[in-house]
Amino acid sequence: MKVLLSSILAFLLAAISLTASASTQDIHGVKVEDKTDVMGAKLQLNGAGTRYRVVAKVYVAALYAGKKASTLDELVNQPGPKRLSITMLRDIDANEFGKLLTRGMEDNNPKAEMSKLIPGLIKMSQFFSEYKKLSAGDSFSIDWVPGAGTVIAIKGKTQDVQFKEPEFYKALMAIWLGPVPADFKLKDALLNIK
Repeated sequence: MKVLLSSILAFLLAAISLTASASTQDIHGVKVEDKTDVMGAKLQLNGAGTRYRVVAKVYVAALYAGKKASTLDELVNQPGPKRLSITMLRDIDANEFGKLLTRGMEDNNPKAEMSKLIPGLIKMSQFFSEYKKLSAGDSFSIDWVPGAGTVIAIKGKTQDVQFKEPEFYKALMAIWLGPVPADFKLKDALLNIK
């Protein structure tokens, strides 16, 4: 009887362990959940990966959506909320990071469209300039919330200004998913392209 109970207990513990590991990935010490909730909508992990700059690990990014997307257009055109979550793996000057985001938008959007994005870029730069630096372990998220627009939270604090235009959200997501992404391997990981 003891052997049978021990076997059942071992089986249950193994099953619990498999279930727990199936719902969370560990990427360079960052826990990436298989699901998240944005404004009551249950989103699934589309893909996750690491942003490298030369050989240095910069951050881990995770993309969540209502259904799987393999292109930028599939992501932005599907209804409902979406989230890109980023957790820093090293310290970076927040002002510099804001400039890198701006450059990423410039690299992925025609110049004629960039003029429409300038007011949003200025507001976004102000968000990041409030923080002197983003340290390893700090995170921020970029959500698309229907009716509200793009909502940015830095270090858990939701910023007061939302960007209502879908074009701004698409331009922002193009930094990671556009034709000239910040990191091609990260783009493939976020879009779950093998």
